[in-house]
Amino acid sequence: MPLLPLIVLAQSPQTGLSLREDYIKREVMVPMRDGARLHTAVYAPKDQTRKWPVLIVRTPYSATPYGEGRFPNSLGPTREFVRRGYVFVVQDVRGKWLSEGTHVFSPPPKPDRGPQDHDESTDNYDTVEWLLKNVPNHNGRVGVWGISQPGFYASNTLLYPHPAMVAVSPQAPVTDRFKGDDDHHNGAFFLGKRFPFLWSFGYPRPVPTTKGAPPFKWPHEDGYRFYLEMGPLANAQRYFQWRNQFWNQVMAHGTYDEFWQSRGMEPFLRRAPRGPAVLVVGGWFDAENLYGALKTYGALQGGASGPRTSIVMGPWSHGQWSGEAARLGSLEFGAKTGEWYQQNVVLPWFEHHLRGAEDPKLPEALMYDTGTNQWQRFEVWPPANATAAQLWIRERGGLAWEPGRSGWDAYVSDPRRPVPHSATANTSTGVRNEYMVESQRFAWERPDVLSYVSPPLEKDVTLAGPIEAKLQIRTTATDADFVIKLIDVYPDDAPTNTAVTPNVRMAGYQLPVRMEIMRAKFRESLSEPKPLEPGKPQTVSLALNDVLHTFKKGHRLMVQIQSSWFPLVDRNPQTFTNIYQAKESDFRAATHQVLFGPSGTRLNVSVLP
Repeated sequence: MPLLPLIVLAQSPQTGLSLREDYIKREVMVPMRDGARLHTAVYAPKDQTRKWPVLIVRTPYSATPYGEGRFPNSLGPTREFVRRGYVFVVQDVRGKWLSEGTHVFSPPPKPDRGPQDHDESTDNYDTVEWLLKNVPNHNGRVGVWGISQPGFYASNTLLYPHPAMVAVSPQAPVTDRFKGDDDHHNGAFFLGKRFPFLWSFGYPRPVPTTKGAPPFKWPHEDGYRFYLEMGPLANAQRYFQWRNQFWNQVMAHGTYDEFWQSRGMEPFLRRAPRGPAVLVVGGWFDAENLYGALKTYGALQGGASGPRTSIVMGPWSHGQWSGEAARLGSLEFGAKTGEWYQQNVVLPWFEHHLRGAEDPKLPEALMYDTGTNQWQRFEVWPPANATAAQLWIRERGGLAWEPGRSGWDAYVSDPRRPVPHSATANTSTGVRNEYMVESQRFAWERPDVLSYVSPPLEKDVTLAGPIEAKLQIRTTATDADFVIKLIDVYPDDAPTNTAVTPNVRMAGYQLPVRMEIMRAKFRESLSEPKPLEPGKPQTVSLALNDVLHTFKKGHRLMVQIQSSWFPLVDRNPQTFTNIYQAKESDFRAATHQVLFGPSGTRLNVSVLP
């Protein structure tokens, strides 16, 4: 596929506005159809001789700074938006900070709403309607954007779009919290991410306030030990004291029941009416919402007559595209990819739709190859010209494009000593985004991790699109987790990366291209868990998120398989039980066998010619 040239696309002339000198700020309480009022900050250019487009972000993370004489450091997706001149609108969503009403955890859409019924799409609609009537000197064109949870609110606007809303950019949007975003992946609970987040996000807010939750008091800096000593998930209530509504809801819904199903955005997005243009943005190394970006695009693309949709996927962690994004952890991208995206993609796209500037003519899918550090243009994603192939694990730790002889490898998984998700899991209480690109050699060295590696490649191999792992296993347990990692192993003569401190030895570096987990009791249904049958060969299938990665000549492909990923993911007791109510006695070591051969374990992939 042709590479996208590194040139700045056509843009409208700069106006050179300064936020503090050339804008006026108003704070208003915007009424919703049910009578609740939402705190809204409106930043408008002082120049009343021109018409300005409107750009909205709705957030649960606060419309700071509060006070009409106070301004943030920047507004919009990039600083250049302020210079061009927009009416910027930042709103506290319902029940958060200074807004009235009750906040609902990822509130379900209400497609069959009555006149007084509200959801996030109606709150946005009512906000746009109020702005058009009460903010002077707008040009009648409205855009909405947001990253992460604000991206979720941006997606919701597509379900009931206001006619004046012509451009929406959901960026890393939360899409399904049980299948693959934030709280769970395939039913496995992402403990290390959600415990500290829900501590603050679900902290009680009885009245509107500008004060956030007090910080959690960690007893020490060893996150691995903290969560291990905490024990079963039920013991987290020692800290939450049953006062955290969001934590309680997560613990009360351990399967993909109506609570989670009603919050899954994909079915609603597939029925979204034709309306504004959509630009979905995500990062290949996003530890929170990679699933959400890909599935939001896929759902909108799959609609019969839905919005005009494009997707951009860069080499980024969560929201990293808002900065210069020249590297992530040990990886150097060779350019400031975030600044390139800002100048060539998001700014000209909004300028075109909201101000009538020249069309940047973006492809439907603008995707970054994380192996070559190059942008690629595709008419559709996944690429139509990719061909199916299989990567088979083989005897003696081999990996090849065809199966070998039949056999099995085994390992003992002990919940008392789970495999860490990072070599630094014992030096931090948080989960660093860099774990997504951290060399997996620390895991390769453990006896409870199986590794399969190919010979050095004789030519470049580019994988593009979805990956499905088909595990054939036999176990002594009635439940287990299975983590699958697809890894790019650098050659032994790869030069040391001297651009980071301390220098990183890249020789033999095991770069995780994609990693995913499946809680085996959900292998057939996320809604109706089923125990494993000890001693019997069984299939555990799981979909890994899409990739675009070239394994270069001389590199090797590796697959790692393990059954814990701690404390990123909570420990599986390896007994069939409600893990959120499990007792210490439920946690047991188990032996897992991974079968190989013509009917054995493989990865189904797609290869570009």
